[in-house]
Amino acid sequence: MKPVTVDMLRAHLMVASLTALAADVLACVTVAALPGAQHLFVSAAFRLAALAMVVGGVIVARQVAQAAFHLAVEDRYANAAGLYARPVAVASDCPRLWLVILHLRLTGTPFVLRGH
Repeated sequence: MKPVTVDMLRAHLMVASLTALAADVLACVTVAALPGAQHLFVSAAFRLAALAMVVGGVIVARQVAQAAFHLAVEDRYANAAGLYARPVAVASDCPRLWLVILHLRLTGTPFVLRGH
């Protein structure tokens, strides 16, 4: 498997894992708030809802990261011209750096960090 593909899969799995963690926290809060609600967590509807939450979380994360990347390009923290010829240069002082890098990893786009 190509390293770019592995990096893309790793980024998607990281986002899915964080979304699943949020679903677990929500389930724990529900059990604490409603002690009799434990039977809900074994139903097929709950499993489908949890799967939908993970998929939705990945989609939302992709959209937010893409918006951050476009803002970084507009504010000249990232160089979109590098998308086709060479790695995208991202300024290390970008205010949304982690989201920009997440977008680049999710899309499999190579990047380099540049200094101030």
